[in-house]
Amino acid sequence: MKANKPYKKLNSITKKYKSRLKRYLSGCRQLSLQVTCTTSCGQENLYRILIAGYQKIFMQRAFIGLLFIFVFLVGNAQQKLTLQDAVNIALKNSLDIKIARNNLEVSLINNHISVAGGLPQVSGAAANNRTLTNLTQELSNGIKTQRNSVSNSVLSAGVTVSFVLFNGYRVQATKARLEALEKQSDVLVNAQVQNVVSVVMVKYYDIVRQQGYLKTIGEAQTVTLLRKRIIEIKQSVGLANNADSYQAILDSTAGVQELRSQQLILDQAKADLMNLLMQRPDSSFTISDTLMVDSTINIDSVKQRLLLNPQLLSAEQQVNINQLISKEIGAQRYPSVVLSGGYNFLRSQNGAGLTLLNQTAGPFVGLGVTVPIFNGGLFKRQQRVADISIRNADYTSQQLLASLQTAATKAYQAYTNSLVQLQTERVNNQTAAALLDLVYKRYELGVGTIVDLRIAQQSYVDAGFRLVNLSYAAKVAEIELKRLASSLP
Repeated sequence: MKANKPYKKLNSITKKYKSRLKRYLSGCRQLSLQVTCTTSCGQENLYRILIAGYQKIFMQRAFIGLLFIFVFLVGNAQQKLTLQDAVNIALKNSLDIKIARNNLEVSLINNHISVAGGLPQVSGAAANNRTLTNLTQELSNGIKTQRNSVSNSVLSAGVTVSFVLFNGYRVQATKARLEALEKQSDVLVNAQVQNVVSVVMVKYYDIVRQQGYLKTIGEAQTVTLLRKRIIEIKQSVGLANNADSYQAILDSTAGVQELRSQQLILDQAKADLMNLLMQRPDSSFTISDTLMVDSTINIDSVKQRLLLNPQLLSAEQQVNINQLISKEIGAQRYPSVVLSGGYNFLRSQNGAGLTLLNQTAGPFVGLGVTVPIFNGGLFKRQQRVADISIRNADYTSQQLLASLQTAATKAYQAYTNSLVQLQTERVNNQTAAALLDLVYKRYELGVGTIVDLRIAQQSYVDAGFRLVNLSYAAKVAEIELKRLASSLP
């Protein structure tokens, strides 16, 4: 009966620490060691060691919990970056968008009737010329005049207005081309906006993915540290050999190195996002988000919206622009009629000679016609080149539409495949977590081996990686489909 007292004491103490572990570290796997000894004296010594081990593990895990709380508080002190914030900053600071908007502004400025040549041309001119000449003059009546350094002055001024009445409708074709260029620049701005938003979203969710990797590795490292501590306790009572201890140390060190490598990848992904946002690459920020995938996308609606894709609209505008260029070239083969008018003033003074003063002033009006007769077939060759450009632009538009349809089909295939795999992988991840928990309990009971635990731990890590990867792949496919359909926010 006395031999049962140590058992009762051990059970009460272990229950006490187990309850504390559950209360302070909810959600973590509880650690329980049960070892059987043969002698009551050895049992009491072993119980004291185990109880001390429980206390040490409790303190270590409590410290880890406090450390996580501290890291969480520090993380909250950093600037929190949401997806909408990242998109807004990118739209505001993107140099590509600024260049596209500048090109649109240039097109707006050029889209004017004056650039097309549809307004009158008004010009003014004035001149005052003075000369010194030697004069020798002999008239028919026999009068002779010969003087040196004769002063002469000519003052002229005038205003001229010219207006093209007809030039083969070239003015109308040019104005239509300028309007088409403006529309093309506008859709190119929209295309650039969609591209920037897509790139920012992909990089943003890549950071979420890398954080998921880091979390999975951290959970595996927690199991590794607990396994290492169990081995240390067992080794102190002679129930574990040095090989197990060395292996636990190597696994723990490898886990720390893997955490550091993953942290580096995460930091570099953040630097890439800051580059897209035109911010300092070492800016400190946190992202608290998950990879939630929109599962309601339909391929038929995406293909219908492909016709509104900015790149395709730009290609179609280019066909229209080339057609208008062809009309402008063809207009050069027609006669050109120009109406002109104005007002001239001329005053001429001579120091000697037959005419000492001559002054004229008054308006004028005229009508000019220019007919191209022959220029070596230049206009005809330009017309043929313009027609070829129209066909090439049309081929480019057709090729782009086919590429967009192919890209949409491939993205939708990746999207649906990832969604199907994602459902299966969620179950696999739960199974891997349950397996790890079961093997861990078997190991702490002395039934399982360290090899079984390492295999279960690796399976859990692999399942976590696959789950994050599939979520990211589905999200990237979703973003690409929405970009092709021009429906990104």
